[in-house]
Amino acid sequence: MHQYLAFDGSGIDGGLFRTITGLARDTTWLNTPMDLWTNAGLVVFAVLMVIGFLRARHRDTAAMTLALAAPVAVVGAFAVAEVAKKLVAEVRPCYSVPHAYIVEACPVRTDYAFPSGHTTTAAATVAALWLLDRQLAWIATAFAVLEGFSRVYLGAHYPHDVLGAAVLALPVAYLISKALGRWAQPLVARLRTGALEPVLTRRPSGAHAARAR
Repeated sequence: MHQYLAFDGSGIDGGLFRTITGLARDTTWLNTPMDLWTNAGLVVFAVLMVIGFLRARHRDTAAMTLALAAPVAVVGAFAVAEVAKKLVAEVRPCYSVPHAYIVEACPVRTDYAFPSGHTTTAAATVAALWLLDRQLAWIATAFAVLEGFSRVYLGAHYPHDVLGAAVLALPVAYLISKALGRWAQPLVARLRTGALEPVLTRRPSGAHAARAR
């Protein structure tokens, strides 16, 4: 019975959804690359956070704290999005707009559409990196836009699912990173001078180390 009570989001922007999936129908040569990217893109966001961590090893404790907080912020934003999915219970477009051109396989009915989990991860990464490394954040932003578009192009989500994910994830991840960046800094400072010093701190070597001494 629950599946019949689930929210139908096609009335919000179903027309725009069909326009974008119509583009997918007219560019079948792009279907496979977009399908591969939509999941591979999540690895890209993880790599960007790793790069942020490696850069932070050369920086101060505040930067390292933000680097360690980034994945926590992304997981936190994703958890909030999962709660929102259950509350809204919006059925996927493949059920509400069955005649649209849909590339991605239709999931079970209880795998709800709003907000987009992929876009949540992408937007949360942008917010977390914004506090840590603006250069990486801009790179993540470009990939996040592509990630969000791919979710609609493949027919997995409506445009409002993607927009809603960004609106939710950006402030949640930002606030989690900001809070951890302040509260966890004393702990990270101790770890950087303890057993985890080789992991959390990159010491200068060679001539640079000699000059430092």
